[in-house]
Amino acid sequence: MHFSIPETEVRSGENGSTYVAYNIHVNGVLHCRVRYSQLLGLHEQIKKEYGNNVVPSFPPKKIFTLTPAEVEQRREQLEKYMQAVRQDPLLGASETFNSFLRKAQQETQQIPTEEVALEISLSNGQKVTVNILSSDQTEDVLEAVASKLDLPDDLVGYFSLFLVREGMDGGLTFVRKLQEFELPYVSITSLRSSEFHILLRKSYWDMAYDNDVMENRVGLNLLYAQTVSDIERGWILVNKDQHRQLKSLQEKGSKKEFIRLGQTLKYFGYIKFDPCITDFPEKGCHVIVSAGNNELNFHVKLPNEQMKEGSFKVTRMRCWRVTSSVPVANGTANPCSSAKCEVKLELAFEYLMSKERLQWVTITSPQAIMMSICLQSMVDELMVKKSGGSIKKMLRKRQNGSIHRSDSQQAVKSPPLLDSPDPNREQIVKLSTKLSSVSLRGISASNSANDISGNDFHGNYAFEGIGDDDL
Repeated sequence: MHFSIPETEVRSGENGSTYVAYNIHVNGVLHCRVRYSQLLGLHEQIKKEYGNNVVPSFPPKKIFTLTPAEVEQRREQLEKYMQAVRQDPLLGASETFNSFLRKAQQETQQIPTEEVALEISLSNGQKVTVNILSSDQTEDVLEAVASKLDLPDDLVGYFSLFLVREGMDGGLTFVRKLQEFELPYVSITSLRSSEFHILLRKSYWDMAYDNDVMENRVGLNLLYAQTVSDIERGWILVNKDQHRQLKSLQEKGSKKEFIRLGQTLKYFGYIKFDPCITDFPEKGCHVIVSAGNNELNFHVKLPNEQMKEGSFKVTRMRCWRVTSSVPVANGTANPCSSAKCEVKLELAFEYLMSKERLQWVTITSPQAIMMSICLQSMVDELMVKKSGGSIKKMLRKRQNGSIHRSDSQQAVKSPPLLDSPDPNREQIVKLSTKLSSVSLRGISASNSANDISGNDFHGNYAFEGIGDDDL
């Protein structure tokens, strides 16, 4: 998540006095407004619970009224403080930090705690309405949806809630996975747009875990609906013969067999992102990125209109980072509105192209944070598998949030949180010493989604099912 404090506001208090409010944005959208005293209270509480050695430094109090320059300096310091806390695997997952943000979000949006009805979308377009409190956190809402669907408790952690935007053409854009620091009802209501929905979707990558889900009737139906939807959207590629087989299985009501066949198809279980820009294999290339199977897959249109495809395995990424910047005009950053701040996001990862040759690859996309979250969750699964842990246990811990990771899982930290686009910064996710090397798939004519292991994409890989209009 991209935490920033891009602006301040002078607001009136209850007794008529004025104070400076610091607007905390998440992914460029206003999450809450807080006073310095509130953040100081949070800092003191965290320090009390975790000690001075763990908590990052906090900007000091001032005796006299702050000048505009001092307000700006404090804004920058508070922004770095919030990023540092969120970035820390212990503090960022703490109930103290997350409950502070939930309460602040509710107060900022001025939504009282009351019983409300919230619609959750399923992959097949159906809606599930759950009766919750407006102050219920993400975990509470997920459990309410599971209860409404009659999904067993031991399968709840296999699914997550995602904020998505549906375009006029029916296209689906994944904005983010709903986090433990937000209130889903408040988040969706504050957007004030019918384009946004909360979607229930599986939250794991390894298709081997589909077996656990398919043992249950409700789990089977959810996975079947997701597979059908991904095929219809073109996220999973299907040829005519495969389409005929799938249609036959669908007519017979053979859902398990339908999913089994789907698992053999290209891009099964991938999330497809909106068209964006990359600097690989050269600057300014239009690209469609998909995440799945422990990789980022690229469909690239080169400047000469040639189409190529390749994939980057997460096990060959030494590190990655997400950076942000605000558009600059006349040497100064453009001011942000109180609701939305235009932020340019970039995901950059250092990739082992060949033996002893690392190269940075950059993706410029509003969905850079979501891509980073996908990479991190892939790493989490690989680490659990490597340590012989239980994916079911990991998913439940991820859902509960307040349960801390084991030593083996803490080895890979969450990506840094965007306080600087400096390429030389050290706070990045280092994977090279955490995951043992995994052999690349062999490059063959029968597999167009080849790993990238040289100076460029190898061969002329055609884009199946993707036309020029998509890029």
